[in-house]
Amino acid sequence: MLKELLPKYYFDQNYNCAEAILRAANEYYNLGLHERDMIMVGAYGAGIQSGTTCGAVLAVAAVLSLKYVEAKAHESKDIRAVVQKMMRKFNEKYGSILCKDIKPQSFKPEYRCRMTIEAACDILEETIAEYEAERL
Repeated sequence: MLKELLPKYYFDQNYNCAEAILRAANEYYNLGLHERDMIMVGAYGAGIQSGTTCGAVLAVAAVLSLKYVEAKAHESKDIRAVVQKMMRKFNEKYGSILCKDIKPQSFKPEYRCRMTIEAACDILEETIAEYEAERL
């Protein structure tokens, strides 16, 4: 499972929520990202550093882009549907996709946002599995 890779990145290497998810997903899904590529989501942590859209949500969206966009998102037949499915799942779980709304539900000082990023990994895996099953 994807979330089994999280402690290595989130706790052991001290990456933020978005960075940990992208790094774990890169390993789990063999996305082919290089070390430098993964820096691009650093600003997503803490709700884009402002409490807005959760960094875990944004990282999951980035992984979905890597899986479903071949060249241009607006030419992809898959990206809108799969991202909307993922967004519905976050909203069902937390009632929001905003860090400022999600954090009070799952943040614990000793674990930081571990519960949120584990849920994000579950949502990512569920979304991909359901979407792939629907495409058949």
